[in-house]
Amino acid sequence: MMAAFILAFSLLTLLMFFVSYCRSLTASSLHTSITEDVRDVTGIQVRAAGRDYARVVQILQLCPDRPADRSGLQIVGAYYGFLNLLDQGFAKIFPAVRAWAEEERAGCAHFAAVALGRRIALNREMLAQQVEL
Repeated sequence: MMAAFILAFSLLTLLMFFVSYCRSLTASSLHTSITEDVRDVTGIQVRAAGRDYARVVQILQLCPDRPADRSGLQIVGAYYGFLNLLDQGFAKIFPAVRAWAEEERAGCAHFAAVALGRRIALNREMLAQQVEL
């Protein structure tokens, strides 16, 4: 009985740390605006919404990888999946969960859109270097 309590407490603590870490990752990208290039490619008009995440990630996969973004994108992707599970499981019981989860998913989409903007800039840089040769 005590082992089950310790396990449950440990898992809950780990989940709280995971959510806090992911929120800090997505919050750090909110200070960066989405570039016009990303808006053109993704169709995001004013602000990224949670539904934009899948489309942005698909476009990200078409661009050459930027190692600096890889781990952050994987973690935010796992967080996005967790938010979807949370929304599906608890939104009917707790309506406030749906609004919170959608806001967090929008943060994930914004994070991915900012990463896409960096990849587009990297591609342009690589192209300019090729043209110079």
